[in-house]
Amino acid sequence: MSVAYRLTGTVADAEDIVQEAWLRWDGQHAEITDLRAWLTTVVSRLGLDKLRSAAHRRETYTGNWLPEPVVTGLDRADPLSAVVAREDARFAAMVVLERLSPDQRVAFVLHEGFAVPFAEIADVLGTSEAGARQLASRARKAVAAQPPPKPDPSHDEVVGRLMAAMSAGDLEAVVALLHPDVVFTGDSNGKAPTAVHIINGADKVARFMFGLARRYGPAFFTANQLGLVNGELGAYTAGSPGDDGHWEMRPRILAITVRDGKVCALWDIANPDKFTGSPLRRS
Repeated sequence: MSVAYRLTGTVADAEDIVQEAWLRWDGQHAEITDLRAWLTTVVSRLGLDKLRSAAHRRETYTGNWLPEPVVTGLDRADPLSAVVAREDARFAAMVVLERLSPDQRVAFVLHEGFAVPFAEIADVLGTSEAGARQLASRARKAVAAQPPPKPDPSHDEVVGRLMAAMSAGDLEAVVALLHPDVVFTGDSNGKAPTAVHIINGADKVARFMFGLARRYGPAFFTANQLGLVNGELGAYTAGSPGDDGHWEMRPRILAITVRDGKVCALWDIANPDKFTGSPLRRS
């Protein structure tokens, strides 16, 4: 499941891949001599098919495309916690993978993340071993050009302070907690109001969020529940019905990345099709 999720970036596709791999194993297990290699090949080929299909879907997608988050409880008791237990499954790291071509992503994830030999990767991709090495090399360069920030030890404290400042409606406090170069990215495919274009800068990001709060009402800030989004503290909400003066607020997930003690990235996932790995879908 962990391999399939990192390959595809969606829980729904990862679950489909695991189920299909299991069905194939059930029909062929008597003939399989190396289970690990067999699973790697089957899961990776299925993942590659999913990636290529997703590339076509994105051409008609409204706004930004983000990975599907995995949201679990703070106690990490949810079985899905194991899927995102590694640092390279953090949301910021998953976003970086979205910049790669399907073949580059498969080569990078398998070799860098799971130490799969290039000979096996070449078999998955239908290329030569040299070709697989070249794909992985290009992927490494693309990732190195804009690497995800390292986990910040102050992450939980900063997120807690941010949520408190938002709940209090304290614009200045929110701005102070945001990195000067903070980036806000929304993803709804036109199914809920969020940022269609990427927003940069602490003041602009804070004012955009407070603008949404004026339309949705105080619940935009106060109805959030803390949870682990890809293993790091974030938030989610089941929404609110709205009233005469405010819009209905639909469910959404907020992934957060902290760097140097400041929030450097906010990802607002409001597309209900991407809630498979969260309590919003499983409730």
